[in-house]
Amino acid sequence: MASSSSLSLDTAKDLSSSSGEVHVIVGPMFAGKTTALLCRIESELNAAKNVVLLKSSKDTRYAIDSVVTHDGIKFPCRALPDLLSFREKHGDDAYQKLDVIGIDEAQFFEDLYEFCCKAADEDGKTVIVAGLDGDYLRRSFGSVLHIIPLADSVTKLTARCELCGKRAFFTLRKTEQRETELIGGADLYMPVCRLHYLNSQVAERSVLESQNFKTD
Repeated sequence: MASSSSLSLDTAKDLSSSSGEVHVIVGPMFAGKTTALLCRIESELNAAKNVVLLKSSKDTRYAIDSVVTHDGIKFPCRALPDLLSFREKHGDDAYQKLDVIGIDEAQFFEDLYEFCCKAADEDGKTVIVAGLDGDYLRRSFGSVLHIIPLADSVTKLTARCELCGKRAFFTLRKTEQRETELIGGADLYMPVCRLHYLNSQVAERSVLESQNFKTD
């Protein structure tokens, strides 16, 4: 019995020493999610950690091979169509040496949950994820919210309402395009508070109803 107990303790110690972490940064557009992610990455680099930064190849707004904040701060990254292919593309030896994996615009990765499970639980990596928690309709966007149960920490950031200056929790789309994945910046989106989000939705419905009435 003592031997079995000792074996269990040794196994627990091995798991503890090799287990990773998952940290999630969410919020509306223009809340500083990428800036917060880069701050974390810089901190890990200063601690002599081996770091890589990933983003979706769908996001080509500012640069193809860099993560860029809305303020123009840039950091080199690897752009990928999916996350589970990263280990093979990066090389197994290079992957084994990694301590920290940063992921920007995480809402575009369909395999986010599976990747975070494997990287943190099996491979012992620290994964820092930044992404939108909701789309312009305030619905869950991609798999970002799915990884909350995996997370060691969750940081919810806010922006400034572009219409009144109060804290902005939501992203308002400025166009009539309805697809969920419409990549853009200040030309297509603005951060707004709850009041101005709701007012904008009411105004939009009124315009659409008026247009439909005229058509009929």
